[in-house]
Amino acid sequence: MAVVTRDGEASAAAGASRPAAATRLLASMAGLDWLAKVWWTCLSISLFAGLWELCWAMGWADEKLLPPPHIFLDNIAEQGRFFNTATRWQVGTSMTEGPSAFESVLITGAATTMRVFVGLVLASVLAIAVGVLVRYYRFFDRLVLPTITLLSPVSPIAWLPVAIFLFGIGNAPAIFMVVVALFFHMVLATINQIDTVNTNLINVARTMGASKPQIYARVIVPAILPGMLQVLRMNLFGAWMVVLVAESTGVGYGMGQVIMLARNTFNPSLVFFTIAVIGVLGFTFDWLLRLAQRRILYWLPDTAERLRVL
Repeated sequence: MAVVTRDGEASAAAGASRPAAATRLLASMAGLDWLAKVWWTCLSISLFAGLWELCWAMGWADEKLLPPPHIFLDNIAEQGRFFNTATRWQVGTSMTEGPSAFESVLITGAATTMRVFVGLVLASVLAIAVGVLVRYYRFFDRLVLPTITLLSPVSPIAWLPVAIFLFGIGNAPAIFMVVVALFFHMVLATINQIDTVNTNLINVARTMGASKPQIYARVIVPAILPGMLQVLRMNLFGAWMVVLVAESTGVGYGMGQVIMLARNTFNPSLVFFTIAVIGVLGFTFDWLLRLAQRRILYWLPDTAERLRVL
């Protein structure tokens, strides 16, 4: 009788362990989710490059005007030497001196990325602060919001002469261009996010005796954080476009200046090589921002997966 009991207990334990084993298996498979994403990313890029190569092979794309990837990526060292612009090191330095081609690409890419990052951070902090103040103080709303609405439609390119007048050449005008391009739109987005905060959350905070500063600090700002991070991600691509325009007009060395050099020398291979480098930098920046967003907003569900099962 005791033996039967032990067998029954063993069977029950084995049955109970099966769900746990399945859970561990699913957890281990979930850990490989990043590998699947890398696979699909590589497949997507390979498909695009393959279609481009097919157009070249069929004679639909002239390699002198639209060189396929195997041409403009074939000699990276040759393309990289164009990234060694003289103004970066000192006036009069030739393109054959200074760092290597690979180092030149890294330095130029890092300089452009730094301008994008600094401008994005400054614009975000200033825009959120001004947006909160607009809704916090009625006087500030009436005094500042009309001017922000007036300047919001102005193209960032129109601010380029102002940037040069104020800061000359270097990093400052490029960062100023990024800030101006993003600031006004992000202020309006912040105000819109505040206006859409659930009133039930505010009413509950009032019922619990929270003051106006406490409601803004502990209810409204955390409530608008998910939406503002989405706005920040969308503005990231705008920041890249603006900084390239600023660099291409001579306010500082960078990827935009290389693009202009390729245009002036009619070098399509250098154009597409620079576009590929910009794409990699922008993709990496966006991936890091999405990773930070998932870490910060850990309580939000994965809506993409939820919608796919409909």
